[in-house]
Amino acid sequence: MNHSLPPSYRAVGSASFVDFLGASHPDRLPTLRETVPVPHGTTIVAVRTTDGVVMAGDRRATMGNIIAQHDIEKVFAADDATLIGIAGTAGLALELVRLYQVELEHYEKLEGVPLSLDGKANRLASMLRGSLGLALQGLAVVPLLAGFDPQSHAGRIFSYDVTGGRYEERDFFAVGSGSSFARGSLKKLYRRDADAQTAISTVLEALYDAADDDSATGGPDTSRGIYPVVGIVTADGSRILRDEDVEPLVQAMLVSRSDSGRGGFA
Repeated sequence: MNHSLPPSYRAVGSASFVDFLGASHPDRLPTLRETVPVPHGTTIVAVRTTDGVVMAGDRRATMGNIIAQHDIEKVFAADDATLIGIAGTAGLALELVRLYQVELEHYEKLEGVPLSLDGKANRLASMLRGSLGLALQGLAVVPLLAGFDPQSHAGRIFSYDVTGGRYEERDFFAVGSGSSFARGSLKKLYRRDADAQTAISTVLEALYDAADDDSATGGPDTSRGIYPVVGIVTADGSRILRDEDVEPLVQAMLVSRSDSGRGGFA
């Protein structure tokens, strides 16, 4: 046994990587390292399909009335069966995603099996609860979690509040500054019998409608080749679509909206 390692490295206990990091290197956990004002990212939408979930996010990050970044990514594969989208303080949100990805991998390595989807949802809630102090300072992170549950053979969506409250959504949900406009759009467009392709069109329309009314939500930028990030999770796993795959779907949506008199971004 290598006795030069700190006790926390040799201790037998929780399979949580976050707990281990808190005991051995608390300075590596998300802290108030950013100065105000900081970039914020919005908007994330997710809808259930007949065989999983489709999640999408716009690409804009804002800092007050300034566009801080045009092409930030807000939707990620947390593991092979889960997607996570982030809204709120961009720097802390991205750090939370990386830590959550390691958390799921760490658990599976120690236990030999992946967490259940409910376990993953609860673990994310616990991590948010640990960041409540930052949220109370105005540096809030609001994630959206989606995954395929092998027990129910269906996609599931979980939303959260800044205190770590976890809520399972029935068919669709949206978070971020444009969420109210996106949810209004989803109420009209969502179909429970939608396949993945139809669901992708639905989330793209919802993000467009959000961008039409919310200045912090960015619409598709065809001149720069910037399109929403779209992720799909089914029984076959989770994946993020390439920009080359999203572009023709966005272009088709813009043509459809223009032809119907609903307008379109340049």
